[in-house]
Amino acid sequence: MDLWEALEEDYDVPFLLVNPTMNQLKTHKENKTIKSKVKACLFSAVSSKISTRIMNLGSGKEIWDYLKKEYQGNEKTKNMQVLNLIKEFEMMKMKEIKTIKDCFDKLKGIVNKVRLLGKDSFDDRVMQKILVTLPEKYESKISSLKESKDLSSISLAELVNALQALKQRRNIRQEASVEGAFRAKFEKLEGKKKKDNTSNNNNNETYPPFPDCKKINHLPKKCWWRLDVKCRKCGNIGRREWICKSQQHE
Repeated sequence: MDLWEALEEDYDVPFLLVNPTMNQLKTHKENKTIKSKVKACLFSAVSSKISTRIMNLGSGKEIWDYLKKEYQGNEKTKNMQVLNLIKEFEMMKMKEIKTIKDCFDKLKGIVNKVRLLGKDSFDDRVMQKILVTLPEKYESKISSLKESKDLSSISLAELVNALQALKQRRNIRQEASVEGAFRAKFEKLEGKKKKDNTSNNNNNETYPPFPDCKKINHLPKKCWWRLDVKCRKCGNIGRREWICKSQQHE
């Protein structure tokens, strides 16, 4: 007897007779084991929240009847659920979902729910739905797939993998572009910093004291008070013309 037969028949395991035979002991043990497996399978198939609702039910048949009534309902209820799922399928838009994989998983989830309700599946419409809900940025990939092979011969997994690969390549190119922009900005800042440091170093540079003025912040050829320089304004020796001009102004 398999598990499904044990669930449908919902038989009671009789008590053992006094001095049972080996065959009776074996049959009794097998029947109890199967009954336990039925309940274990049902508990493993539901969430912990649902488990708390069915833990007090005695047999696997009672648990199954409860779940069937609670979540499947009658034929009218099932038809309404299917219609709602189909509406959800038709209304879904790619822009509401982040990735191709998420779109595929959501569509397949709807299809699987329809299948669990005992209705005809529409797997062939999943690919059509993905193709018509894709953003424009995927048009080039769809066109290349159409040119290379018949879309009707492409599996859903192959289509999803191709679209995901395109998305990954675009992400890599975008990351490389951003990285290049950051690198260029960094190099520009480093160049400016180096230039500023060079300028500061030049301004702070010191030289041996010049005998004519005793200062150390300039080269001898730039000294305003060189004794061997003749002022082109007044003709005197020992100063530049702009020094002479400033003194006259004062």
